Amino acid sequence: MTPVITSLLDTDLYKFTMWQALLHRHPQTQSEYRFVCRNTPAYPLAELLPEVNAALDHLCTLRFTPDELAYVGSLRYIKSDFVDFLRIFQFQRSFIRAWAEGEQLHIVAQGPQVHVMGFEIFVLAIVNELYFRRFDPAAALASGRERLAAKVRQLQDLAQQATLRHPFELFDFGLRRRYSGAWQREVVQTFAREAPQWFKGTSNVLLARDLGLVPIGTMAHEYLQTYQALGVRLRDFQKAALEDWVQEYRGDLGIALTDTVGMDAFLADFDLYFAKLFDGLRHDSGDPVAWGEKALAHYARLRIDAHTKRLVFSDGLNLERALMLYRHFGDRTQLGFGIGTNLTNDMGAHHTPLNIVMKLVRANGQPVAKLSDTPGKTLCDDETFLAYLRQVFGTPA
Repeated sequence: MTPVITSLLDTDLYKFTMWQALLHRHPQTQSEYRFVCRNTPAYPLAELLPEVNAALDHLCTLRFTPDELAYVGSLRYIKSDFVDFLRIFQFQRSFIRAWAEGEQLHIVAQGPQVHVMGFEIFVLAIVNELYFRRFDPAAALASGRERLAAKVRQLQDLAQQATLRHPFELFDFGLRRRYSGAWQREVVQTFAREAPQWFKGTSNVLLARDLGLVPIGTMAHEYLQTYQALGVRLRDFQKAALEDWVQEYRGDLGIALTDTVGMDAFLADFDLYFAKLFDGLRHDSGDPVAWGEKALAHYARLRIDAHTKRLVFSDGLNLERALMLYRHFGDRTQLGFGIGTNLTNDMGAHHTPLNIVMKLVRANGQPVAKLSDTPGKTLCDDETFLAYLRQVFGTPA
C-alpha cells in the first residue's frame, strides 16, 4: 500500500503550538481521543480497517528528520527544548487502536496526551485518502480542477471591486478532510501562484515549508477542553487555558477560539485583560454574522478599537460565504478566512466529503466536552457532565 503520510510535518500548525504549551505546563495529562463519522459514507468505513491499520503501522515508524526539526525550530514561538523533545519523539502503536463493529469504523487513541494528541490530524487524513482511493481518480481530479479554476477566477475578480478598509485574506485549513495529500498540494500551489494578493497561508506545516508560505494556526478545542480536567474550578477553565497560553507565547499566536462552551460564556471570561493581550478571535460554530456582531460589540464595550483586532472565520466556509462575510465586516475590523473541505475536497457531485472528526473525550479519567454554538457538534458521551457544564456556564440545552 502506498503510504498516506510520509512526513510528520504533514499536520496542522496548531498541533505543534498546543503540543508545546501542554508539554511545558501539563505533561502528565492522560487523555482519550475518539474518531467519529457524522455523515453516511458511500460505503461502510469498516471496510477500510486493514488499510487503516497498515497506515497506522507505517505512521508509527516515522521520525522527525533534521531538516524538519530545523524548520520547526525556525518558527520564533517554538522553543529549543520542544524541538529536542520532537527529536526523540515517535508515535507508539500501543496507544492507538482501530476496530470494526458492523459497518462502523472505530479508532481510539489513549495514553499520555503529549504522546497521543498528534494522532488526530493524521488519522483523519488517512481515513479520507483511503476512502477516496476507491473512487475514479480521473473524474474526481478533472472536476476538482474545474472547480479550483473557478475559485481562482472568483478571487481575481476581487481586484475589480471596490476596496474595503481591510483586505480579504484567505488561508487553507483543508488538511483534515482533504481528498488526498497530492491534491491539497496542488490546490495550495495554485492559489499561491494565481492569487497571492489574497491567499496568505496554510495550516499544513509541510506545505508551508515546501512552498515558502506562512504556517497558520493557534489553538483548537482540545486545548481548552483539557483544562476542564486539570484541577481548576470548572467555571475558571477558559481563563486558566487563556492565561497559560499568554504566558507560553508572550504575544505570539494571539487568536483565541471562542466556542468551547459557546460565544456568550466565552465573552463573559474574555475581559479587558485578555481582550488587550489577544490579537483577535476565531469563529467555528453558530451563525457567523451574529458571532461577529457580538465580538465587535464586546470590543466596543471595552473601548478597544476593533480595527486593531482580527476576526477569523473557519466554520464550514466556502468562497461565496467568505466573501459575504468580508463584505459585511471588511470596513470594521481585520479579517481572515480559513477554508477547509471546500478548498481541498470539492471534487464534484459524486464525491461527497466525509464529515469526520477525532475529538478529545476524556482527560485524566474525567469526561470533557464542547458545548458548540451549532447543534450536533457537541461531542460527549457523559450526559451528567454535559448537564453540569451547561449549568455552570448557563448554557441552554
